[in-house]
Amino acid sequence: MSTALLAAIAVILCILFRILNVNSQSQKPLLFCKDSSFLETILKIAPLLQEPYNPTRLWGYSGHVQTIVHSIIGRVRCPWPLGERCELLLGDGTTLTYDVYQPLDQLHQDDVTLAICPGIGNTSESVYIRTFVHYAQCHGYRCAVLNHVGALQSVPVTAPRIFTYGHTGDFGEMLTHILERNPNTHVVCIGFSLGGNLVTKYLGERGRSKPRAIIGGISICQGYCAIKGTKWLLNWQNFRRFYLYVMTESMKTIILRHRHVLLSDEVKRRCHLNERDIVAAATLPELDDAYTRKVHNFGSVSELYKWSSSVNYLHSIAVPMVFINARDDPLVPEQLLQPVKDFAAEHSSSLYVELAHGGHLGFYEGGLLYPNPVTWLDRALVALVGSLVLVRADSTLKTQSVPH
Repeated sequence: MSTALLAAIAVILCILFRILNVNSQSQKPLLFCKDSSFLETILKIAPLLQEPYNPTRLWGYSGHVQTIVHSIIGRVRCPWPLGERCELLLGDGTTLTYDVYQPLDQLHQDDVTLAICPGIGNTSESVYIRTFVHYAQCHGYRCAVLNHVGALQSVPVTAPRIFTYGHTGDFGEMLTHILERNPNTHVVCIGFSLGGNLVTKYLGERGRSKPRAIIGGISICQGYCAIKGTKWLLNWQNFRRFYLYVMTESMKTIILRHRHVLLSDEVKRRCHLNERDIVAAATLPELDDAYTRKVHNFGSVSELYKWSSSVNYLHSIAVPMVFINARDDPLVPEQLLQPVKDFAAEHSSSLYVELAHGGHLGFYEGGLLYPNPVTWLDRALVALVGSLVLVRADSTLKTQSVPH
């Protein structure tokens, strides 16, 4: 074997070694929490938050690989839970659907429904949602999963709009319908990525009455600020521009799939839409400037993003809240995480969990090459739901013991 070939192999191995980050070690999550009694209650049911997270050895320490494996392959040996599809016709003519999955064993001792809001363009049929739903069902929880308007090919778009980064009305409609069908249930709101932004914004919006049945919220891998987040995604550093391209094409595909409704002559005339600008958009800000802001009557993309960003609603959240992010998330740079760290460090009944590894919604764990079928995130979420149920029970007990 020639020296040149050996040198080339050595270079390739060094690059792989660097990309896969195999030098890294398992680390415990960092916890930011002002309220020691709240944290103590959480850790009673979720002690894994104090244990090292062990990613899959050969590739799990790379945020890129975790993210790509999650988005392309999904979970290992993923079951397909069986549910009931609910369809609502909203006041603006939108057809909204969500899927309900009942507990596989007996119902949890407290009737608890997990109201789940998936990531961008995702639905109840997304692999990571299916796996978590099945795992939650096995622990006695009912799950209700929002299908973002326009994302399911089997459900027609019946009004000139689809989901957006900041429109919380669809999630609120699902909650109202769930509680009409299950008036005695308690609700934990769970959002993944874009869904985490929507859940957080919904819980913090002033002037919107929230059901008293909501006992807490959990947000996973959201970016908190759309204005700052898109500036980072426009940068090629850490391949962020590549991820932005993928998300942009995904959104364009949804819009063009339903163009007969979304881009009808009447809609284009009323909203001043130019279909060529929409098709030519190379980034999400360009697409939002050509389509989203006009459909939703915003004067600029910045105005749309400010209204959409959950960071502007954090301080009005009135229920216990848990946030989870990974420092190696290629879509959410570490610089976007400081506001939620500060929030959790300053407000009661709030917890921010930061992992060194996990990528964007990956969190695969165990094994050398093949990960465990259940991820760290699946285990953590079910434990955190149990913790929030316990927090509510303790709060109720304290209220009842106070002399009148």
